[in-house]
Amino acid sequence: MAPFRFTLQCSSTVDPDEFRACARRAEGLGYDALTIADHFDDQLAPVPALMAAADVTTTLRLGWLVLCNDYRHPVVAAKEAATIDRLSGGRLLVGLGAGWMATDYERAGIVMDRPGVRIERLAEAVTVMKGLFTDGPVDFDGEHYTITGLEGLPKPTQRPHPPIIIGGGGRRILELAAREADIVALNVNLAGGAIDERAYPNGTADATDEKVGWVRATAGDRIDQMAIQTRIHLALVSESADALIDDLAPQFGLTPTEARATPHALVGGVDELCDQLVERRERWGISMIGLSADVIDDLAPVVARLAGT
Repeated sequence: MAPFRFTLQCSSTVDPDEFRACARRAEGLGYDALTIADHFDDQLAPVPALMAAADVTTTLRLGWLVLCNDYRHPVVAAKEAATIDRLSGGRLLVGLGAGWMATDYERAGIVMDRPGVRIERLAEAVTVMKGLFTDGPVDFDGEHYTITGLEGLPKPTQRPHPPIIIGGGGRRILELAAREADIVALNVNLAGGAIDERAYPNGTADATDEKVGWVRATAGDRIDQMAIQTRIHLALVSESADALIDDLAPQFGLTPTEARATPHALVGGVDELCDQLVERRERWGISMIGLSADVIDDLAPVVARLAGT
């Protein structure tokens, strides 16, 4: 089994001192990476924010979870990624996504194509970026991008490229991740354009069995070189887990039994949480755990016990 790694999503902190303090604290507590999302609401921009985190840490990895492909051309994204990777000493995780939040598209006036088109465009973008990370000029003639004799400079410190994260909850995006990513991120299906009660029934244990099956079938022999990550949307350290789950499950469109088994929630005492994560790794291979910054201290005992094991 791959060792446990814990990442901390720090997207909602916009105060510069608090953001830098979060990065330093995450490193001190043993978190593997600080990550940031890519949306147009009240959050820091993902590219300069990661560089600010890099400047106040030395070993903490820095990741986009995830950069929206529709918001920037892959040539631009590749140059920004390589620059951060070089300036941070090779600590970048390149999270890439096809885009999903409907309000981002609507408010910014960006056309939101159907999911299949966005995923096809992302697949082309990944090919372009990987080419730009390697040596030599890139020629690419696709339906969405055309690159002619361009060499990506600077080159990233991590070769052949920084680890790439791709994920989601639908079959097509997970099969793309299985073919191209170093880290496959399991999430609920966000085809509805929002995280709400429509999404969470896609996060049950049975649904996760199916998703991991798609990944394994597509990845083939690559599966042993890949990590599987999941985003925890609800994490609570409490000795009253059963009562909390019974109360909260209907709000997520789940039965209490489904809520207890979903890999997108962690509720219970520290010992119970550790047992849950070990069981999920045995069942699904999930070794990379994505948490929110607001639980950085609450989950620190779990991180201290499991990180690297």
